[in-house]
Amino acid sequence: MITSRIALPTILALAVGIFGLSAASAQPYPARPIKLIVPFPPGGPVDVTARIIAQHLPRTLGQTVVVENRAGAAGALGAKAVAGADPDGYTLLCGNISTLVVLPAVTNNRDYDPAKVFVPIAKVSQNHEVLVVHPAFPAKSVAELVTYAKANPGKLNFGSAGHGNATHLAAELFKLKTGTDIVHIPYKGAAEAVTGVLGGQVHMFFGDIGGVLPLMREGTLRALAVSSDARNPLVPDLPTMIESGVPDYVVLTYIGVVAPAGTPESIIGRLSAAINASLTAPEVMAAFAKLGAEVRPDSPQAFAAFLAAETQKWATVAKAANIKID
Repeated sequence: MITSRIALPTILALAVGIFGLSAASAQPYPARPIKLIVPFPPGGPVDVTARIIAQHLPRTLGQTVVVENRAGAAGALGAKAVAGADPDGYTLLCGNISTLVVLPAVTNNRDYDPAKVFVPIAKVSQNHEVLVVHPAFPAKSVAELVTYAKANPGKLNFGSAGHGNATHLAAELFKLKTGTDIVHIPYKGAAEAVTGVLGGQVHMFFGDIGGVLPLMREGTLRALAVSSDARNPLVPDLPTMIESGVPDYVVLTYIGVVAPAGTPESIIGRLSAAINASLTAPEVMAAFAKLGAEVRPDSPQAFAAFLAAETQKWATVAKAANIKID
C-alpha cells in the first residue's frame, strides 16, 4: 500500500508533464517571438535587410521578429551561434554571400560547413557589383584597363573589404578571366576600400551597387562595368563585364535566411511562404530598390540549389587564387 500511495502522485505528475509537453508541441508555429541573427554590425546591408523583414513578417506570421546583431570573425561568430541553436524555428540567420558561401571556401579551420549545419529558407534579395575607379584614372573602359594591366604587370592594385571577402574574390575572378596581375590591398571594410579609391591609395574596387551608386551619381567615382549578366536598370548605360570583353563574368551578391539543420520541413515551409509573401508587398520592394537590390522570392529547394552552385564556383576561384584564411 505504501508503494501504491507513493507511485500514484508520481504517475499523476508524469501524466501532467506529458500532457503539458503535448499541449506545447501542439501549439501552432510560431507560438513565441522569433530571433533573427545578423552576423554583422548594425547599419550594413545585411542588418538593413533583416530589419525590413522583421518589420513586415509579423503580418503574415502573427509573431514578433527580433533582430539581434552578433558581429565578429567576418560573420562567422553569428553564423556559428545559429548553427548551434535548437532547430525549432525560433533562431534564424540572415546571411549573405560571405557567411553562406565565401567564408567557408577560404577558411582553413572550417568549424562549420553551411551546407551541413543550415537548411535554406528563402533567398531575400540580390544585386551586383560594379567595378569603380577614381575619375582621374586613365582607363575609360574595362578593355583599356586590361590592356594597361597587361603592359604593366603588378603596377595596378585593387582594394577589398578584407582578405577572403566577397569583394576580394570578385577581383580575383576578374584577374583569372583577364589574365592580369593586379595587387590586392585589403581594408577592414567596404567603406574604407571606397575611401581608398576616392583618395587615390588604390586604383579600383569591386563594390556593391547599392553602396557605390550615390558616389557614381555624384561623379566622385567612375564605373567601368557591372557584374550582372544583363544591364542593370539602375545604371542602364553601364555595360556588363561580358559586354566589356570579360567572358562569363557574372557576380551576384545576395542575402538570404537559413535555419539550423534539423528544423522541421513544416516550419521551413511556413517561414518560406511568409517571407516570400512579405517580399511581394510594394513597400518592401520599394525599400529594397532604395538599396539597389531586387527581391527574389523562391522556394527553399531552389535557394539550396543556388547556394550549392555558388559554393562550387567560389571554392574553385579561391583554390585557383590560393586564397586561404587561418
